Amino acid sequence: MKHALLIVLLVVLMLALAGCAAGPNDAANTPNEAGVVAGFWLGLWHGIIVPITFIISLFNQNVSIYAVHNNGGWYNAGFLIGLGLFWGGGSGGACRARRRRD
Repeated sequence: MKHALLIVLLVVLMLALAGCAAGPNDAANTPNEAGVVAGFWLGLWHGIIVPITFIISLFNQNVSIYAVHNNGGWYNAGFLIGLGLFWGGGSGGACRARRRRD
C-alpha cells in the first residue's frame, strides 16, 4: 500500500512540474513596437533593476520584468548575470562558510 501511494505521489509531482515547464517564446528575435530586439546589455540592465521593476509591475499592468522580444540566449545570460550582481551571486554564502571554518 505504501509503495502504491509513493508511486501516485511521484506521478502527481511529475505532472505538476511538467505544468511549470517553460514553453517556446514566439516573440523571440522579433522587434517590439519600437523596433528593438533586446540583447545582452538590455538583459543585464533588466536583471539589475528586477527588484524595482517587480514592485512597479504589481501596480502597473504595462510594466513587466522580462522582455519577451529578445534575442534568446544572450538576453537570458545578461538577465541572469544582472540578477547575480544584485543578489551577490552566491559569494556571500561562500564567505560565511569560510569564516565559520576558520
